[in-house]
Amino acid sequence: MIQSVDRAARILDALAASSGRLGVSELSAELDLAKGTVHGLVKTLRDHGLVEQDLESDKYQLGPALLKLSNRFLHLNELRSRSQAWSESLAARTHEAVRVGMAHGDGVLIVHHVFRPDASLQMLEVGAVLPLHATALGKAVLAHLGEDEQRAVLAGELPRLTGRTLDAEALRSELEEIRARRYALEREEAVLGEASVAAPIFSRRGSVAGAIGVVGSPERILESAGSPQAPAVVEVARAISRELGAP
Repeated sequence: MIQSVDRAARILDALAASSGRLGVSELSAELDLAKGTVHGLVKTLRDHGLVEQDLESDKYQLGPALLKLSNRFLHLNELRSRSQAWSESLAARTHEAVRVGMAHGDGVLIVHHVFRPDASLQMLEVGAVLPLHATALGKAVLAHLGEDEQRAVLAGELPRLTGRTLDAEALRSELEEIRARRYALEREEAVLGEASVAAPIFSRRGSVAGAIGVVGSPERILESAGSPQAPAVVEVARAISRELGAP
């Protein structure tokens, strides 16, 4: 590992996690790095537009060049490009919002989002990272990760986001059910008043590439036997997997 690159990445992560701007002293204390080291790194990052400095406080925040890089990532992301037309079709069929995501650290990164086809006010979620353990999208991915990766997630902290969030034991049992029925459900486990159903998408190597799912109110998404949208979600996930070359 190249130390300077690692430190620069840690600075970007710290700025991304902060609710406001951070100064050199704050970054130094948080990352346990010398102030001179932090100053040199943020100056270089600023010169490349990856961070920017507030002229009044002299503190730093993420810079506009990161937006350009993230847009380039989305443009080149095969999962996103292969799923766009299918996502539009799924939203039209189910009359619900559609999310496409891929594993990213201990979460699932939203790479594509189609609004629910009505006139309601909605927020674009592309770039958001959802919890693996508390969303249908995350659980669909988690159920098909390798044993070591699953074990690491289950052994780690699983924050209780609502009173319905599953603990590690319940989640482990549900992952087996997800693999058997080929789709995952979320019952207000991340956000009260929100439910979702998602199915895994596989790559040409046969590994899980991500997942696609619909999200909406529990009354529309859930029923006693599962979800009325589940067959359509599974069908679309299979179609995208085929386009990615999955065996």
